[in-house]
Amino acid sequence: MSMLPQLLFTGICIGSIYALVSLGFVLLIRAANIVNFAQGQFSMLGAYFMVILFASLGLNYGLSLFLAVVLMAVFGVLFACVSYWPLRDRNPIAVIISTIGAGILLDNTVLAAYGPSPQVLRGLFEGEGFLVGPIYMDSQYLSIIVVTAVLVSLQYLVFEKTTIGKKIQATSQDREMAAILGIPTALIVMGIFAYSAALGGLAGILIAPILYVSVGISALIGVKAFAANIIGGFGSIPGAIFGGLIIGIVETLGAAYISVPYRDAFAFIILIIVLLVRPQGLFGERISEKA
Repeated sequence: MSMLPQLLFTGICIGSIYALVSLGFVLLIRAANIVNFAQGQFSMLGAYFMVILFASLGLNYGLSLFLAVVLMAVFGVLFACVSYWPLRDRNPIAVIISTIGAGILLDNTVLAAYGPSPQVLRGLFEGEGFLVGPIYMDSQYLSIIVVTAVLVSLQYLVFEKTTIGKKIQATSQDREMAAILGIPTALIVMGIFAYSAALGGLAGILIAPILYVSVGISALIGVKAFAANIIGGFGSIPGAIFGGLIIGIVETLGAAYISVPYRDAFAFIILIIVLLVRPQGLFGERISEKA
């Protein structure tokens, strides 16, 4: 039990990454009513962009980070043009299958270019960290929590307090009516894809010094972020945050006190329990249907 504070800190850090990627899911659900199953690949690709810019080209870390995020935003627009836009008026299942196929293509493209060997990437700060009571505050872990807190706060303010947030929600609820009212729905959807890709890429860059950079992180992060979205409530911003934190904490405690090999299973155990007890998720609204 003396390890509990340290484990909780680690769990919050890992859960923050899941929350960031889960927010990418939420954005696209709320703006375009689609689920992008390539969100995990966005994290993987962002980390590899950082490896190319910083480790291979030798650019300054701050500049490399900025360029990697910008490249991911551009890639998000290209991804939308190929995987979403041609299918936007068809059955949502067609878009889901398209994003799954695009994700598999991205995984295999990176695997062919870099192979299965993981790449090493240093953290945002070179310092090792410091002690606060019984908790060792690793600098990389701390930077993940701070960046997540800032981005989550900004995203909440944009959605709930700004005109663009209202336009995004209007686009999600009825794209045709929103267009009639003069809302640039196509521009909003493309912007959300860009931001979602940048968000996923940033999450991959932040977690890379802990998990290393490899093709495997796309499935590891993407699947758990999607589970966090369901646990918190499909399309809910608070739900995405708390769902990610819950998974991060539970899997960290489970690995420490129960079994390390089954660490990845704990997220899905929590998912099953939540679906049995509260199918709409922790922050989701119950939807009643007429007989």
